[in-house]
Amino acid sequence: MAQAYVQVTTTTDERAEAAELAAAAVSERLAACAQVLGPIASTYWWEGEIETAEEWMVLFKTTADRFEELAGLINEQHSYETPEIIATPVVAGSADYLGWVSEQTVEPAVEEDELEIID
Repeated sequence: MAQAYVQVTTTTDERAEAAELAAAAVSERLAACAQVLGPIASTYWWEGEIETAEEWMVLFKTTADRFEELAGLINEQHSYETPEIIATPVVAGSADYLGWVSEQTVEPAVEEDELEIID
């Protein structure tokens, strides 16, 4: 079966936090690439009120297989009570680019010196 790809979106109210989320996801190989865009203007309902805020968007390029782990990282490190985590399927793309995404999101092998030996 062919590899499935997704673009995952989140937003945050600070550029530094967006950059930290991007770096963490790429460092952990949960995304091949993460782009920070902004500032953007967001209008939304929150706790019964319409809010307007300046936010920064992060777009993560990854495989569908890595989505759950990426969502977990975003939930764990995000400052929002309910962060946006939306995965949009990639229906087509450059074979070379998608191959690169696959290569960069392979879960790193455990180094021999990191293994715990149980007797």
